Amino acid sequence: MKQFHRILVPVVTFAALIAVAGCHKKKPAPPMPTETAPPAAAPAPTAQITATPSTISAGDQVVLTWRTSDATTVSIEGIGDVPTSGVKTVTPTASTSYHLVARGEGGTADATARVTVNAPPAVQVPTNTMSSEEEFKANVQDIFYDYDSADIRPDAQATLSKDASYLVSHPDIRIVIGGYCDERGSNEYNLGLGQNRADAAKNALVSAGVAANRIRSISYGKEKPFCTESTEECWQQNRRAGFSIDR
Repeated sequence: MKQFHRILVPVVTFAALIAVAGCHKKKPAPPMPTETAPPAAAPAPTAQITATPSTISAGDQVVLTWRTSDATTVSIEGIGDVPTSGVKTVTPTASTSYHLVARGEGGTADATARVTVNAPPAVQVPTNTMSSEEEFKANVQDIFYDYDSADIRPDAQATLSKDASYLVSHPDIRIVIGGYCDERGSNEYNLGLGQNRADAAKNALVSAGVAANRIRSISYGKEKPFCTESTEECWQQNRRAGFSIDR
């Protein structure tokens, strides 16, 4: 009996130790939760704008060219909303900075193009150094006639047209038309011929728009020759209607 007891006690003790060891066995670790990747950030917009040319004179044109990326709205200061890329012609009247702003889901970007507008050069009014008499002579030319005639020649028609244009644009000028003849023929005959020549020139100017009350006609016949030689070249100079300012 004692021998059985000696055997049983160790067995029971061993079994108890195994039971206690089993109670303290570690539990397996729970599985790690799966991580979810964050959403990708929207790309930031980019913006470019150029002005060609960048320096102009007042009244000249400038070509604006712009390009953006990843933008949903684009605007240019002074112009307003524009496409995301494009070309536009502008005519700035003063130096201007064209500021472009591009907005998108990823933020905002901007760019600027500067245009310098130079003032037009001052217009210098030429100083008129001619006297009124010199200016008149430069713009109102005498006309010439054929021998023993008071008919207006074709070349004289062109001269009278220019004369009339100047006189119409200077309505304050009153004129005297003198009729002249060469030395051939009597004084009485040449006075009549000279008057006919002066009157013919006056009528042509009136037809071209010059008021008749601004014109006085007179005959000098052959009494005031421009040339005194007895040659055809000289006689041609004396067959004329001469114009002067009526003082």
